[in-house]
Amino acid sequence: MMNRKTTDATQLPGDPKLPSSKAEILKLVKNLGSGAKYSVEDFFRLPKKSRYQLSHGGDFFAYLGPVKRRLNIFVQKTTGKRARQVTHVSDRDIAWFFWKNNDRLVFAKDDAGDENFHLYAVDADGTNLQELTPFKGVRIDLIDDLEDIENEIIISMNKNNPQLFEPYRLNIVTGEVHQLAENSNPLEPIDSWMTDHEGRLRIANKIVGGTNSTLLYRATEEEPFREVLTTDFREGVSPLFFDFENEHLVFASSNLGRDRSVIVKLDLRTGQEVGEPIFSHPEVDVSSLGHSRKRKVPTAIAYVTDKRHLHFLDGETRQVYARLEKDLGGYETVITAMNKAEDKFMVRTYSDRSLGAYYFFDKQADTLTKIVEVSPWLDENDLAKMLPVEYKTADGLTIHGYLTLPAGVEPKHLPVVINPHGGPWVRDAWGFNPEVQLLASRGYAVLQMNYRGSTGYGRQFWECSFKQWGKTMQDDITDGVNWLVSQGIADPKRVAIYGGSYGGYATLAGAAFTPDLYACAIDYVGVSNLFTFMHTIPPYWKPYLDMMYEMVGHPEKDKDAMYEASPVFHIDKIKCPLFVVQGANDPRVNIDESDQIVAALRKRGVEVLYMVKYDEGHGFHNEENRFEFYKATLGFLGKWLE
Repeated sequence: MMNRKTTDATQLPGDPKLPSSKAEILKLVKNLGSGAKYSVEDFFRLPKKSRYQLSHGGDFFAYLGPVKRRLNIFVQKTTGKRARQVTHVSDRDIAWFFWKNNDRLVFAKDDAGDENFHLYAVDADGTNLQELTPFKGVRIDLIDDLEDIENEIIISMNKNNPQLFEPYRLNIVTGEVHQLAENSNPLEPIDSWMTDHEGRLRIANKIVGGTNSTLLYRATEEEPFREVLTTDFREGVSPLFFDFENEHLVFASSNLGRDRSVIVKLDLRTGQEVGEPIFSHPEVDVSSLGHSRKRKVPTAIAYVTDKRHLHFLDGETRQVYARLEKDLGGYETVITAMNKAEDKFMVRTYSDRSLGAYYFFDKQADTLTKIVEVSPWLDENDLAKMLPVEYKTADGLTIHGYLTLPAGVEPKHLPVVINPHGGPWVRDAWGFNPEVQLLASRGYAVLQMNYRGSTGYGRQFWECSFKQWGKTMQDDITDGVNWLVSQGIADPKRVAIYGGSYGGYATLAGAAFTPDLYACAIDYVGVSNLFTFMHTIPPYWKPYLDMMYEMVGHPEKDKDAMYEASPVFHIDKIKCPLFVVQGANDPRVNIDESDQIVAALRKRGVEVLYMVKYDEGHGFHNEENRFEFYKATLGFLGKWLE
């Protein structure tokens, strides 16, 4: 790839110019018009205070706040008003952080969107900043924060082999690193590690034969891991945490012998479930279970149907949520953090029309104190409701999704933006979505659908998407458009499609395979060529490549089908105007995916606006880039959906 330095037009040898000039983008932004109550900045500006965490003793808050448009950590006393800035990053937002003990915090940051996160530690007063993983091109993930061990955590790194992650015990004061186990066989790589309640590494999961998973267990860290259970990747058991005897039983999410995942107890000596499932749901997978570290009991199970729901296993937890509901009813309520004594809590509210607020709940004093509104400049009464909907596909599947209609407008013959989610093996859920609210505020209806392959609806619904990119998966999206038209909601001549990642692929597929359906299309970091996509995945995805072949297609065995499903080979069918958006450092969807489709279409004379940001990766995180992208998006839609 050529190293293109600016967003101005640049000529590639033998190809039309690729990124659109700044002048072209600014010209489009001028088409925004005026009169809207809220600006793009109102929806996408960084909150002044967000992602609150509570110190172990419960005496301090830490939160992220913007300084010169980059998120930094601030600390303040729970009884005070003034906060101290403890980090001073200026190139990239802090991605995540946590309190390690009452005096020191750990945080992660990548460089320009490359997703090779580095780990740092800093004292709560802003002193003793230390980079803990100064390894170029290495990605770190957290395995265990070791809450009960003062200065140590366990992380995984691909330092020895870019494809393989190995576990390390890391001292966050001295920076000393000690490798805990090896992961040296790329033919049978370990792809996850798990500790017990004392922070001992005792569970691992190994990929065998490319598409099988083997659960590994050891009774002590001195023993070698032994195989417990091997399954095809389509089914399996996901351990959540050890039971409280901390020996050989774990709580787990399992879909063994069933379509939908349920919560079970598993005996690691035999690989067998113990007794009946603890909880199951007839419609959706269940994979989340909370617990109290102090009281050593499971607390609540969360699952998502139309919205998030809780099933309580513990009376004390039920009482806490009932107390919060008393004052915060009408909003979704989530406990995001607590102190070690479990009597002081950080609470977050949200809804489909509000980013909500943070509260501090002191259980002993029975006081609930509002800390901050996340986006006080947005009045939820002005915003649009997200309505759970469902429709049938042509082949009889039920597709669940969400329809957001512009507030105060009769839902008839509206311009519509179809917004398929990324992944594709995730799902959309009910809640505040700034993209959707921005579009609804400009008079567009927005349909988000959980097409086949979306997770959470069981194995059968997931598996029927295998090797169906651009085929039945795309048909589910097309059926959503037809449903909106049949309901009289959509103006069939004013339908756009916009999505990111797999949603970007679906956007290109929609433009290529149903060319008369869409008036325009916006592809955000999307795949255009399934062959090159498979060849440019990041090295740490390589162990999953055989699974990808099963789910998407094999470049040789399924060559014809992958050719048919790759929009770049069908540009002769694309006729609607296209806006392509890409981060140059994207490790998941290489910039070549966007370059290919833009160059090919421009050779044919199809109008393509192309925005590239050279300080971004898989999606735009820097505030100024988000502002420019969404302003250009509104200008583009305004031009083609008039």
